Amino acid sequence: MLQTIILQADAGGLMQMLPFVAMLGVLYFFMIRPQMARQKKEKSFRAEIKKGAKVVTTSGIHGRIVEINDKNNTVVIETGAGKIRFERAAISMELTQKQIEK
Repeated sequence: MLQTIILQADAGGLMQMLPFVAMLGVLYFFMIRPQMARQKKEKSFRAEIKKGAKVVTTSGIHGRIVEINDKNNTVVIETGAGKIRFERAAISMELTQKQIEK
């Protein structure tokens, strides 16, 4: 009789943990994994950026890249007000011809 009580308690404990394991699985697949994919995509975008590309910075400044310095990971962007040096990580997105026409 004692053995059946112990076996029932073990099965009940496992069933109580199942919702928590399911929540962790949902959290991983809907939040963590997409965020990691987005970071990987942004990293490759910043690594592939080229001179002459029209870009927007994270602060909203629009301009064209005139110089890329790989040594200290900076870019010089020419805007309407002049040339400004930014960290490469400050580039938010590239403005392609298709996006400008919209």
